[in-house]
Amino acid sequence: MRKPEILAPAGNLEKLKTAINFGADAVYVGGSKLNLRAFADNFTNETLAEGIKYAHDRGKKVYVTLNVFPHNDDLEGLEEYLVELYELNVDAVIVSDPGIIMTAQEVVPNLELHLSTQANNVNYKSAIFWHKQGVKRIVLARELSMKEVKELKDKIPDSCEIEAFVHGAMCMSYSGRCLLSNYIVGRDSNRGECAQPCRYKYHLVEEKREGEYFPIVEDDKGTYIMNSKDLCMIQYIPELVEAGIDSLKIEGRMKSVFYVASVVKAYRGALDAYFEDPANYKFNEKWLEYLMMPSHRKYYTGFYFDEQEKQVYDSSAYEKSYDVIGIVKSFDEKTMTATIEQKNKVLNGDTVEVLKVLGDNVEIVLKDMKNSKGEPIEAAAAAKMIYTVTIDECLEENDILIQFKGEK
Repeated sequence: MRKPEILAPAGNLEKLKTAINFGADAVYVGGSKLNLRAFADNFTNETLAEGIKYAHDRGKKVYVTLNVFPHNDDLEGLEEYLVELYELNVDAVIVSDPGIIMTAQEVVPNLELHLSTQANNVNYKSAIFWHKQGVKRIVLARELSMKEVKELKDKIPDSCEIEAFVHGAMCMSYSGRCLLSNYIVGRDSNRGECAQPCRYKYHLVEEKREGEYFPIVEDDKGTYIMNSKDLCMIQYIPELVEAGIDSLKIEGRMKSVFYVASVVKAYRGALDAYFEDPANYKFNEKWLEYLMMPSHRKYYTGFYFDEQEKQVYDSSAYEKSYDVIGIVKSFDEKTMTATIEQKNKVLNGDTVEVLKVLGDNVEIVLKDMKNSKGEPIEAAAAAKMIYTVTIDECLEENDILIQFKGEK
């Protein structure tokens, strides 16, 4: 069996570094043009160059998304942008539009192409077609069952890779190709501007009975008839591997550093454990616990299996809420002092949890809090301030301090 790569989202440079530090084999990012997350931080050419160097220095890969469905105006400057990406040494670009694919083959024929899930590839014939057009990897549509994934993999050339989403938000529309946002708020979801109207609250009203609400309403706030659960396949690592998937993809370029770290850590741990001893592999509940910590909707297995309840009808709220308190910048074992970059307010004496780059999470008490001048303080309240604390556990650079804030 070939060990699949773990592919993580990176909405900005900090998330890129976090994903790699916590175990991702590759990251996918949005550059300055033509990606489907127009409101993410995204990367300038300068920050992309820094991110690529950070990844390559550690033997990891960076893929750049160019997966919009472009209108004529969007194609201006495409050739120059593709050349820029090639010269930055990106490992692949993720594309969905035949025009962009054709242009890439003309101006940067050696740049690896991955077909976006937006192209909704759901059968082996289509995969073979795209592979013949020069596409190295097919990012499968999320509407496929595990049985269909296996069959597709068995019938395509060995030189054609497949990538499949295994975790994160799902779209109510086919392969994410939705027009709701265009009609309701004038933002084109197929050009990176989705307002996620599927998460809005809706009432059903009969045309001639204005003000009379149909009794599908779950509560006085309305119903959430298009609100999908979040995908989670952490308990099915053996099945994903046996299906022949080459890359396990995590959704979430708009999500937090904490989300990226905890999800990558969970899948890294599960995948490595399986390959250490496939015959005796057992699921460890701690991996699911990592996934329950960042904000998420109720989990399900998407279309992989015959799971009936795919929607959340009573709420669009997230299940839990943790705050990231800080990031460990350095640790002095002699004095047991950690230097922290503040992310949210925390008090001297607070108990927090540490999401560790290596090893299991631990709880620590923050003692003897001091600012960068060495002066005692009772709280780290200023954004991004650097402070020190004395603790009883050894930490590592890039460990993340988190604090539970209760159910939402």
